[in-house]
Amino acid sequence: MIRLFHVSDIHFGAEDKAATAWFADRVHDERPDAIIVTGDLTMRARHTEFAAASHWLESLRRPISVEIGNHDVPYFNPFARFVRPYARYGRLERMIERPLELDGVHIVPMRTTSRLQLRLNWSKGIVRDRQLRATLAGVAAAPKDATVLVACHHPLVESGTNGTAHTRGGSAALNALAAAGVHAVLTGHVHDPFDIAHPVGDRVVRLIGAGTLSERVRSTLPSFNELHIGGGVITTRLREQA
Repeated sequence: MIRLFHVSDIHFGAEDKAATAWFADRVHDERPDAIIVTGDLTMRARHTEFAAASHWLESLRRPISVEIGNHDVPYFNPFARFVRPYARYGRLERMIERPLELDGVHIVPMRTTSRLQLRLNWSKGIVRDRQLRATLAGVAAAPKDATVLVACHHPLVESGTNGTAHTRGGSAALNALAAAGVHAVLTGHVHDPFDIAHPVGDRVVRLIGAGTLSERVRSTLPSFNELHIGGGVITTRLREQA
C-alpha cells in the first residue's frame, strides 16, 4: 500500500504559517511515501518566496514532485516572465515536474501554466500539445499494471467548486489521458478539495483536487489530501487543520 500526501496552493508570501507547520508535523510523524505539490508554491514568484518554499520542502525529507502554478511565474517582471520564467526556482529545480515511480504507482507531471495566453486572464489553465505529448510519453513508460496518476496545477474540467480553471484543451487532454490508461488526475488551483469519479468513454478517471495551506481559504479550512493506493484501488482522505 502506497500512501501519498497531496498538497497545493501553499502561496509562500501569503502562507498560513500554522497550517504549513501542521502539515510538516504530519509528514514528520507519519512519513508518507511521497508528497505531490500541485502548484502555486508562491504568491508572486519572488526570490524570497521561493527561498522560503525551498527551505520548507527540503525540511520534509520525503520524495517530492512539484508542479508549476500560475502564481509561480513572475508577475511584476515582464523580462523574467517571458525570458526566464522558471529561473527563480533555484534549489527546487530537482523537484520540479519530477516523475515518481513507487511500488505499483507511477506519477507523471503535466504543465498547465503558460507565460502567455491569447486571453485576458492568464491565471487560467492551458494544455499545449507539447506538454500533453510529453505527459503521454511518461504514461506510456509506466510499468505494466501500475496505477498511473497525472499531476498538474489546473483542473482539466470544472469540478463544481467556487473557483474555476477554464482550462483550454483540458477536456481533450483528459480524453487522451483516459485512453492512455491514466487512473487519476491530481490538481490544485481552486483552493477547495474535491474527489470526482469522472466518466470518460467506457472508463472512469478520478479527478482529485487539493485545498490550500495559505491564508487564501475559500469554502474549506487549510487542508491536504491523503491518498492510499493498492491493488489498483485509490482511496482518499481529506485532512483538515483542526
